[in-house]
Amino acid sequence: MTAVLLSLYACLTLALSNAAPGHSHPKGEDPHDAKPDRCKGIEFDAITPDEKGNTFFFKGDHLWKGFSGPAELSNNIFKELDDYHHLGHVDAAFRMHHQDDLSVHDHIYFFLDDKVFSYYNYTLEQGYPVEIQQEFPGVPSNLDAAVECPKGECITDSVLFFKGNEIYSFDIKTKSVKKKVWAHLPNCTSAFRWLEHYYCFHGYNFTRFHPVSGDVTGIYPKDARNYFMRCGEGFGHGGGARRQHCSEVKLNAITTDDKGRSYAFQDAMYMRLDTHRDGSHHFPISRLWKEISVVVDAVFNYGDNMYIIQGDQVYIYKSAAHYTLIEGYPKPLKEELGIDGPVDAAFLCPNQHVVNVIQGQKMYDIDLAATPRAVKMERPIPFPEIDAGFCDADGVKVFIGPEYYSYQSPMILAMGKIKPAPQKISPEKFGCEE
Repeated sequence: MTAVLLSLYACLTLALSNAAPGHSHPKGEDPHDAKPDRCKGIEFDAITPDEKGNTFFFKGDHLWKGFSGPAELSNNIFKELDDYHHLGHVDAAFRMHHQDDLSVHDHIYFFLDDKVFSYYNYTLEQGYPVEIQQEFPGVPSNLDAAVECPKGECITDSVLFFKGNEIYSFDIKTKSVKKKVWAHLPNCTSAFRWLEHYYCFHGYNFTRFHPVSGDVTGIYPKDARNYFMRCGEGFGHGGGARRQHCSEVKLNAITTDDKGRSYAFQDAMYMRLDTHRDGSHHFPISRLWKEISVVVDAVFNYGDNMYIIQGDQVYIYKSAAHYTLIEGYPKPLKEELGIDGPVDAAFLCPNQHVVNVIQGQKMYDIDLAATPRAVKMERPIPFPEIDAGFCDADGVKVFIGPEYYSYQSPMILAMGKIKPAPQKISPEKFGCEE
């Protein structure tokens, strides 16, 4: 009897040792642990994009890549996290934005207790992990969340670190820290910057906030499952709206400001064109330009001012971190540019001070450096009507429905007798479907 018991004990001991983590189950998975389902309502530990624009959502020892799809173990992708810490989670994460130092720009930083890890291309950088205080002096351990804040959205390239209702604004260049208390904001378990907007995630909800003041505008909190993941029936905003087909695109205006931010306007919506690696999304125009709530006719930039033409009125915004309407505007278009509205398009070529305004089949040149401003030249164009126009270092693009025509300059557009071959609006640039 004793021999039998000893034999059973030996078998049980062997079975337990074989079931130890990292031995019998592939990729360290425990078959008894079901994968978490973010559509059932999850409070994320961290959210960050990578250098390619893929967004990762972290919970415990799992992550989700992108806005749809199942969970997988974090150490399948970020292997060294588990080598150094067997904590089964990360506290916070962000993607560095600091173009002045390409050795850190676009790197992903993970925070676990008092350590920080730096990854690029899913590979841990040499010398990491290090103490948080060594890399980010003045920033505490055991963080709740972190998010990058580029210059122009914050005063300098910065990182916002969250711990309870305390926010540590870290200047990347000077390594100085300013501590703030945002008691009005929920305690963020993760934070995320997406298409210039900042989101605090708490529970399965989120609240959008201003990265400098912490102000919350609009109705919040909102359920993250309706916006940041595809959860099927019962979830989603926009009434099940599909992405627009490229053949249906009809732009009203397109422009790039002095900070390199490019926008396309369609109906009462706009979208960023220079942030496509992080995804594309249409937002109401009034979200950035609060006084504009309906369709615009034309938009162009001159210096650090953005001109938005609507009917016979023109709005001029200062294009700082956030667009601010200049006092005294809107004004009549006739008073500002010496031309009656409405117009079909307007564009300004780089390093020029003459705006080209198109009405019907005529293009008017207006010198913005002159006082008073007035039409200095009128020329015909080879189109009876256009939807939008744009000029950059590659020349002029004239948009008509889902197609555009390219010209080397406004002069060649006016002189051209034969139209160039039209080009199709592409999904890569405009986020539409083929």
